[in-house]
Amino acid sequence: MELTPRWTPMRDHDEQIRLIRSKARFKVVPAGRRSGKTEIVGKRKLVLKALFAHRKDLPQYYIPYPDPRLFCAAPTRDQVKRIYWHDLKALIPKEFLLGNPNESQLILSLINGVEIHCLGMDKPERAEGTPWDYGVLDEYANMKARTWTQHIRPALSDRLGGCDFIGVPEGRNHYYDLYRDAQAQALHAMKNGLEPEWDAFHWISADILPEGEIIAAKRDLDELTYQQEYEASFVNFTGRAYYNFTEQTHCASLTYNPKEDLLFMFDFNVAPGIAVIGQEQYMPKRQTNKRLWGTGIIGEVWIPRGSNTIRVCDKLIQDWGKHKGRIFCYGDSTGGSKGSAKVLGSDWQLVKEKLWSHFGMDRLFFRVPLSNPRERDRVNTVNSRLLNIKKEIRMMVDPTKAPQTVRDFEGVVVIEGGSGEIDKSIDPERTHLSDAIGYHLWQEYPVKKQYDQDVGKYWK
Repeated sequence: MELTPRWTPMRDHDEQIRLIRSKARFKVVPAGRRSGKTEIVGKRKLVLKALFAHRKDLPQYYIPYPDPRLFCAAPTRDQVKRIYWHDLKALIPKEFLLGNPNESQLILSLINGVEIHCLGMDKPERAEGTPWDYGVLDEYANMKARTWTQHIRPALSDRLGGCDFIGVPEGRNHYYDLYRDAQAQALHAMKNGLEPEWDAFHWISADILPEGEIIAAKRDLDELTYQQEYEASFVNFTGRAYYNFTEQTHCASLTYNPKEDLLFMFDFNVAPGIAVIGQEQYMPKRQTNKRLWGTGIIGEVWIPRGSNTIRVCDKLIQDWGKHKGRIFCYGDSTGGSKGSAKVLGSDWQLVKEKLWSHFGMDRLFFRVPLSNPRERDRVNTVNSRLLNIKKEIRMMVDPTKAPQTVRDFEGVVVIEGGSGEIDKSIDPERTHLSDAIGYHLWQEYPVKKQYDQDVGKYWK
């Protein structure tokens, strides 16, 4: 068989080789970002099982049924299509495809009777009703815990199908529990001279990616985020959400330049009504001797009660209406769901109409994504700007001009026992200012960006 050009060489790695050779029915594989887990397990193994499903001389791929059913799954349908669909079509030689791929249902049919389904686990019932021979759950930590126990596991029973669980940890949630259980079961089986039904595998990004990529990641990420994303550690996020913020380190008198770009950051709310004002500038020296360029928080809008989007914009115009430079707006992509948005239109439409009428369309710009980032990713981005693993500070707050922002950073906490999710029930006044800042930082400095365009050959 002649493979397609998509089958490019990969680096040898002992733990990955152990994974490929493993006979365990269920494999749990937390591994570092862009270190090969999706390519090896989710794509190449899936395709090889499809191509060689009826080869008895290849027992690691053999399936004793005339119509093998395989799947790959991600937390949402859009994710699984983006991560898998095009690569699976590129990995399978065209002569093995039976007809055209089903683009609407994301199904590939092969001439040997195999079907490969791409499933989104935002609706895990998609996996029900079909007896599966093998599947892979990618970014499993981001799926609901019941996805495996209630939807996938029963569908594997008829044919004794196998499943692999891959992804980056998200705190000590159900993925952590599954990983520890797999470790324990594998150890118990080996002590008794048995082939384990469950096994666990782990490797870090630094084993696979070029040194320059790792250096770039450390420059941008704080220590806990780096450990989670690139060392696949099950970091236990407890206590404060913005654990890197301290008044001594991050509060200072900051400058304002009326001719340079100004940043307006929004999180739409009624009580309080808020906005954060920032400007890029050199950070006052703290833990390093270098003058670092970063985001300075130089103002805020804080209307404790009875606010709406128009009142927030009026306050921005009152305080910053004489600004001569450009203004960039960031914030919640959903536009809020309370107060003025119900009556007068979307919050973003109100912001545009109000601020454009004062500043003009030629100086006011909007940097709002189609959808919000995951909360954990947004919080990680903020912490990484506050203090990265190299002890560099790239965000500071002027405490006299933004005192409520300081209180936000000091007071927002995460849910005890969770995966780093913010606990919004503690104090209804907190989280909004730091959320607004997070939307800006995620848009401009996301923690999951690809640092080096040449690392694609090492895969995800």
